Amino acid sequence: MTTTSESVTTPTATEAAAPAPAAPRPASGARVDVPALEQMLLGRWAEERAEARHMVATHPELWKREGITKEEHREIALAQMKQMVPYGHVLRAFPERLGGRAQAGANLVGFEELVAADPSLQIKAGVQWGLFGSAILHLGTEEQQDRLLPGAMDLSVPGAFAMTETGHGSDVASIGTTATYDPETEEFVLNTPFRGAWKQYLGNAAKHGVAATVFAQLITNGVDHGVHCFYVPIRDPRTMEFLPGVGGEDDGQKGGLNGIDNGKLHFTNVRVPRQDLLARYGQVAPDGTYTSTIDSPGRRFFTMLGALVQGRVSLDGAAISAAKIGLAIATKYADQRRQFSPSAGADELTLLDYATHRRRLFPRIAEAYAMHFAHDELLDMFDAVFSGREDTPAMREDLETTAAALKATSTWYSLDTLQECREACGGAGFLSENRFTSLRADLDIYTTFEGDNHVLLQLAAKRLVGDYGKRMAEVAKSPGGMASIVAGQAKDAVLHKLPLKRLGQTVADGGRARSAGRLLDAEVQRELIAGRFEGMVASTAMGMRPALKADSIRAQEIFDDNQVNLIGSAAAWAELVRWDAFTKAIGKVSDAGTRKVLTLLRDIYGLTTIERHLDWHLTNGRLSTGRAKAVTSTIDRMLKELRPHVLDVIDAWGFTQEHLRAPIADGSEKVRQDEAAAYYRTLRASGTAPVSEKELRKRDAATQR
Repeated sequence: MTTTSESVTTPTATEAAAPAPAAPRPASGARVDVPALEQMLLGRWAEERAEARHMVATHPELWKREGITKEEHREIALAQMKQMVPYGHVLRAFPERLGGRAQAGANLVGFEELVAADPSLQIKAGVQWGLFGSAILHLGTEEQQDRLLPGAMDLSVPGAFAMTETGHGSDVASIGTTATYDPETEEFVLNTPFRGAWKQYLGNAAKHGVAATVFAQLITNGVDHGVHCFYVPIRDPRTMEFLPGVGGEDDGQKGGLNGIDNGKLHFTNVRVPRQDLLARYGQVAPDGTYTSTIDSPGRRFFTMLGALVQGRVSLDGAAISAAKIGLAIATKYADQRRQFSPSAGADELTLLDYATHRRRLFPRIAEAYAMHFAHDELLDMFDAVFSGREDTPAMREDLETTAAALKATSTWYSLDTLQECREACGGAGFLSENRFTSLRADLDIYTTFEGDNHVLLQLAAKRLVGDYGKRMAEVAKSPGGMASIVAGQAKDAVLHKLPLKRLGQTVADGGRARSAGRLLDAEVQRELIAGRFEGMVASTAMGMRPALKADSIRAQEIFDDNQVNLIGSAAAWAELVRWDAFTKAIGKVSDAGTRKVLTLLRDIYGLTTIERHLDWHLTNGRLSTGRAKAVTSTIDRMLKELRPHVLDVIDAWGFTQEHLRAPIADGSEKVRQDEAAAYYRTLRASGTAPVSEKELRKRDAATQR
C-alpha cells in the first residue's frame, strides 16, 4: 500500500509539462480593499462580532485541547462557560432588568464566533443560554422570567433542554411524555410512560444539569392540550444526585462534541408545581381550566416552537464560520505548498497553480460569501421579530421558513467543505493539529441539531408550495384566470420541454463565445436559478394537487410520490436566496476593485450552482448543450482570474492565526519551501550537484548520434 502523506494533488500530464507560471498579478482595476471588505463582513453588529472574535483570539484557555478524555473535556467546557459569564457576551439576549442587554441579533453574532474556540464550548453555551435559558425567556411569563432566569444566566443552575425523545426526534407534536394536572395539589404529574418517551441526547443531562425545561403533553380535566414546556428540577445541587422520580443515563463517547455531557432523562410521577408550567401561551387555573391567547392548538404549538428558532439561525452562522476556517487554512497552505516541477531546474508549482486544486477550493469560497450575506439577512429578520419591531405572524413564518432552508443546506455544505479541505491538504490535513478532522467530527451533529435537515427542508418546502397554491388560486378567481394558467402551462411545455425550444436557443446563442458572455449577465444567472426553483415548486404543487380531494391513505401515497422533489425545491430556494443576498451586497460596495472581485465571486457562485444542476436545466430545455458546456469552461476561466485575489478575499474574513491555529497555515510551509529552493539553487550553482540517470542517458544518446 502506497502512503500519501505528501501527495495532495496529482497533476495531469499536460499540467506537469506546462511552464511555471509567473507570479499572479491582479487584473487592472481589480484590487480588493481588504480592511474595508473585512469591516463590511463584520455586518450590522460589527462591534459585538469583533468583541467576541477578540475574546476568542486572546483567551487560549477557551481553545479546544485535542487528545483529552471526554471527562476532562466536559469539566473544561463547564469551567470555560463560567469564565465567560462575567464578560456578559452570553447574556445579551436576556432582559435588561435582569442584567442582560435585550439584543437578540447581537447575541447570536457573539455565539457564532465561539465555534473558532471550541465547538463543544459553543454548543454547551447554546444549550445553557440558547435553549434552557431561552425556553424560560420566550415561553415563560414575566414573573417566571424574574424567578427562574437569574440562575440560568449566571450558571448557578446549569440546565438541560428536554424536548427530543428516543422515539420522537423531529416529530415533537407526537412526544410521549405526559404532564397530567392534579387539581387537589395544584401540581402536574410528569411521566415518561414507555421507553421510547425517554428524553434523549440532552446536553447537561448526563452530569452537570440541575434543572431542565421539559416538553410534555399537557393533560387537564381529561383533555390533551398538546405539547407545553415545564421547568423541572432534576438534581440536588449539593449532591448532584437525581431527585426522586427522576432518572437518567450518560450517552457516553460520541463522534464529536465530547465536551458536552449528553444524556437521557426519564420521569416517574414527578410532581411539578402549577406555577412552573411556562405559561406565556397556555395557562392552567387552580381548578384545572385551560386557557390560551391562541385558540388554534396547531398554531399554538408552532408559535411555541417558533419562539426557539434562534437555534437554527445560530447553527447556520456557526456552520458557515467553521467552513470559512477550514477554507482559510487549506487555501493558505495551498498558496505556499509546492509540488511537481514542470522542468528540470525549475521551481515546483504551488498547489493553487493547478486547475484541479482551484476547482476544489475556490467555488466553496464563493459559496461561503453567498452564505455569509444570506445569513446576515437572516440575522436581520431574526432581530426584527425578537426585538418586537416586526413580530407578526407573517414575519415569524418567513423567519422559520428561511432559517429551516438555510440551516439545512449550510450544515451540509460545511461538512462537505471541511472534508474537501482535509483531502486537499493530504496527510497534513489528517493531523489533528491542523483541525480539519476535529472540526468535521464536531460539526457532524449540526446536520441533525434543531431538526433533521431533510425534515427542515420539507417544512420550508410545504410553505413554498402552499404559497404557490394560494397565488394560483387567486389568479384562477380573476376573469380569464384559469384559462391563462392552462395557457401558461402549455406554453411552458412548448418552451422548456420540446426539442424546438432547445434548437431555437442554440441558434439564438450564436455560438460558444456569445453564450459564455450571456452567462455572466446577472439577469440570465438569476433567471436560471430562479427558474429551476419555480419549476420544481410548480411541478410539486401540481403533483400534490390530487391529494386535496383524496382520502388520507391515498393522500399519503401522493405525498410520498412527490416528497423528493418537494425537499429539492426548498434547497433550490436556498440557492436563490443566497444569490439574491450576494447581489444585493455587491450593490453596497463603493470601491471599484472590491466590487469587481466580489462580482467575480458572485458569478462563480451563480454558475457553479447552475452547473450543479445541469441535468435539470438540460432535461427541461432551459439550457442548450452548447451553453451547458460554456458554463463549465467559463467557471474554469473565472477561477484562474480569482487566483491573484484569493488570499485577499480569505483575509477579509478577519481570522487571525489565533483563530485558525493550524501549523500548515502559519507561514512555516513557505519557510520550508524557500529553504528547499535555496538549497537546490546553491547546489546547482556549486557545480557539485549529482547528475540524474535520466539526464545522463540523454547525454549518452546525443553523443552516440
